[in-house]
Amino acid sequence: MAVEAFLPSLGIILTTAIIDSINPCAIGVLILMVSVIMSGKNSVKKMLVLGSFYILAVFGTYLAAGVGLLYFLTDLPLVITEYISIIVGSVIIIAGIFEIKDFFWYGKGFSLTIPSMFTKKIHEMTNNVSIPGVILLGMFVSAVELPCTGAPYLAIITLLSINFDFTALLLLILYNVVFVAPLIIILGLVGAGVKLHKIKKWKMNNRGFMRLLIGLMLIGMGWLLILISNGTINLG
Repeated sequence: MAVEAFLPSLGIILTTAIIDSINPCAIGVLILMVSVIMSGKNSVKKMLVLGSFYILAVFGTYLAAGVGLLYFLTDLPLVITEYISIIVGSVIIIAGIFEIKDFFWYGKGFSLTIPSMFTKKIHEMTNNVSIPGVILLGMFVSAVELPCTGAPYLAIITLLSINFDFTALLLLILYNVVFVAPLIIILGLVGAGVKLHKIKKWKMNNRGFMRLLIGLMLIGMGWLLILISNGTINLG
């Protein structure tokens, strides 16, 4: 007997977005960019302006990609969408296992990180401390860090596509607002005088715990998608 459920609820959206937002990849690139800006003896005001444009670029790129994928999945026949949900759910579970692995053995074996071929390019782009430069950096990082942040977002998009309406679009926007919230907080802390090395230390000390939370969330989301696809849970 199928279980009727009204999903994804606001709680699921917020929980997934909050856990996804603490991903070390997105936070790490912002810290790198701020380090470069401040090492150049730039003012705090300039750092806040450039950091704000970087965050806006990340937000805009993720939202645009999410809306595009949401409309794509919505236009597909229901039968195809069900199979896609099963595939996505399985991939997300595997991604969750790799994230949990990094809680116990961080950096050993395969990890969901920004591909090394793009890491050098990101370091080069952080040296362009101009508004167009940081916007391009935000867009580029949003594209290449998908191995880090893409799985939770894909899960939410797939869920929203099942019963797509204006409310689903608003939930997608909310997800992205929450996703960039830690970046805004970090930028604000640095602007308020918190030493960057303290934020770096916090990130290093908690990266394993971040991975564990993300991994557990991904496994749960993956199973949810599979249960919806095989009819065990029916969306209301």
